[in-house]
Amino acid sequence: MLATRTKKKKNTVSKKTEKSVRVKPIGRVTHYFAKIKVAIVKFKQPVKIGADLKFQGATTDFMEKIASMQYDHAPIRLAKKNQEIGVKLKKRVREGDEIYFVD
Repeated sequence: MLATRTKKKKNTVSKKTEKSVRVKPIGRVTHYFAKIKVAIVKFKQPVKIGADLKFQGATTDFMEKIASMQYDHAPIRLAKKNQEIGVKLKKRVREGDEIYFVD
């Protein structure tokens, strides 16, 4: 009696649980104040409070939900296109880091 071999199916795990990141950057970090953990960011399109953003650079790679934004020392809920605003962050970023939307 000959034994037949059956091919095992590869374990294909879908990555639906991971959030996908858009390819085109929506902004850039222009300055960072380390003591107060605030990044000055220039967005290329409007961004609302509560948006999930990914910060990525040479040594930076993390995702964070935006909880606080300020323009001219006043809180705002929507950052307009080409507006430089202050964003309170939990982790350090560096000048030139790119910002992406997270779906």
